Amino acid sequence: MGRWWVSGLLSLLAVAAAAAAAEGNAEPLIRLPTQNEHDAAPAPAPSAEEEEVTRWAVLVAGSSGYENYRHQADVCHAYQILKRGGLKEENIVVFMYDDIAKNPANPRHGVIINHPKGKDVYAGVPKDYTGDQVTTKNFFAVLMGNKTAVTRGSRKVINSKPNDHIFIYYADHGTAGSLGMPTNPWLYADDFIKVLREKHASKSYSKMVIYVEACESGSMFEGIMPQDLNIYVTTAANAVESSWGTYCPGMNPPPPIEYTTCLGDLYSVSWMEDSETHNLKKETIKGQYDVVKKRTLNLNGDRTDGSHVMEYGDKTFKDEKLFRYQGFDPANANNTSSLPLSGPQGVIN
Repeated sequence: MGRWWVSGLLSLLAVAAAAAAAEGNAEPLIRLPTQNEHDAAPAPAPSAEEEEVTRWAVLVAGSSGYENYRHQADVCHAYQILKRGGLKEENIVVFMYDDIAKNPANPRHGVIINHPKGKDVYAGVPKDYTGDQVTTKNFFAVLMGNKTAVTRGSRKVINSKPNDHIFIYYADHGTAGSLGMPTNPWLYADDFIKVLREKHASKSYSKMVIYVEACESGSMFEGIMPQDLNIYVTTAANAVESSWGTYCPGMNPPPPIEYTTCLGDLYSVSWMEDSETHNLKKETIKGQYDVVKKRTLNLNGDRTDGSHVMEYGDKTFKDEKLFRYQGFDPANANNTSSLPLSGPQGVIN
């Protein structure tokens, strides 16, 4: 009788708890008498939306030559962040000339760093498109997922589906309405916008985020970037100003004494160091934009140099969490570090 009574009571409690949970009045969890009331509930399963979304990335260093060390350092660093964030190598396409790591002028043969005290960011980076394969034509073909239009290289492309997210990061020199490439032609604003429209028309992605590091990078989008393509863009500078290198000789902190070049770009290391010191399941696109904008403008520095980080395109999804585009590194789950505001030096022309 006692056993029947207890069994019946537990059954009634289960029904009551389920009903209360449905009304939002109780936790959807029944604890047995042997459980502590503070025991954690099971972790929720990923939503169907998250399970169906694939993250893709295109990383482009558009320069060559040891004097442009910083651009390939930026791109290699970005790759490491995305890889630790869980993006699969087959979903990250890397464009870089690949003439820095083993360059005779590089004091650390086979190593690239992006911070004075940073670790090697070159190891493990895929050589998808290198040397004269780093072209505007290949970049457009990769973005469109058109493998037949690619010339040599790994032939890896963005084979995205309607629910997928795409992250594009570009670092190099720029001028009004164009971005540099190591081989001609350069990447021109009108051509880029046309390809973005075609990508949207193909219904092969849900949302896209683009970060651009270059002088006058705002001129690539100012007044011509549509707001109805589900694409959000930030640039290191407005349409008429230079962007800036950082960790350069003579600044604080300087690169190791054996280096005669800048290790990174201010806008670029700002977003990457922010991503490395925050939980990207909590930080939003807008949150990172605000941090990077402040640091790149150098409001707390002792110089007047700096650039105005700009935003273009569709700004309606800025409250989305960054992990949807850059992934999530479990090591940063409890990370809430703030970033130093270092003074920029060495204009990038």
